[in-house]
Amino acid sequence: MASMHHSICSEQISHFVDQFYRRVFASEVLGPVFAEQTTQEWDHHLDKMKSFWRSVLLKSGEYKGKPVPVHNRLVGVASRHFDEWLWLFSETSSEVFSEEAVPLVNAAAMRIATSLWLARSADPFSTPPSWKVSADQRIVRSPETERKMMP
Repeated sequence: MASMHHSICSEQISHFVDQFYRRVFASEVLGPVFAEQTTQEWDHHLDKMKSFWRSVLLKSGEYKGKPVPVHNRLVGVASRHFDEWLWLFSETSSEVFSEEAVPLVNAAAMRIATSLWLARSADPFSTPPSWKVSADQRIVRSPETERKMMP
């Protein structure tokens, strides 16, 4: 697999995180979860997320947090929240990153979402959702989430 470092820079990651979380807060599915459960100062959280994604995508090693316990404390999170998170992530990544970087960035997001989903299930035999990817390398909303988004 090609290194993501060559086609992604720190400034893109910063822009991506800012754009992505704007969408998260505007989302009917995720906005209320984040608004209710975000207890730290938002700028600090965004800085932490930028550090996290630089560590994932650039292998910077700067992120030292523990995302699993933090996410396991979130109340009322279900598969549809993961689905919406991934869809928004994919939509944003396709606007910020180069065409060759998008599949790599989205694959990293799916690995992380799967890991967090499995950690929340607390059942070693659980099967995580199977997130689909379209021909243009975007993550597709599940039919269940898509139905809930219709007016």
